[in-house]
Amino acid sequence: MLAADKLSLAPVLPTESDSKIAAEASRELSKNPTERLRVRLDDGTELALPQSAGRLLIHLLTEMAQGNAVTIIPIHAELTTQEAADFLGVSRPFLIRLLEENQIPFHKAGTHRRVKFLDLEAFKKTFKAKQNKALDELVKQAQDLDLGY
Repeated sequence: MLAADKLSLAPVLPTESDSKIAAEASRELSKNPTERLRVRLDDGTELALPQSAGRLLIHLLTEMAQGNAVTIIPIHAELTTQEAADFLGVSRPFLIRLLEENQIPFHKAGTHRRVKFLDLEAFKKTFKAKQNKALDELVKQAQDLDLGY
């Protein structure tokens, strides 16, 4: 398996001009989301794209239109600890602690830790669910105590 840093698709931050073009393209493609897309190359060659690629393209263009940096990570990708920390929005030392506490599975490639993207995504979903549950409990307590929120 490849580490994400070996993939050729690094995050792309759209320029203002890119965002405008992406917004227009996204609007046009969204009009017929089930229609199969075709791409015409400069040499005149036409290629049909799978419908799933069309949906991904619409999503990618929508994000770019909003000025968001985008990247594509294959689900089988293995990330470095820095890439994994960036994905979760935490510091690298905090991620290392999560790994060492076995909260996120990892393996070592030589002396370097590698984390599967699927494991990170699963951790993120579980963490979000716990966060939402805690927030719901706080709201219930505030309502029970009639705190006026």
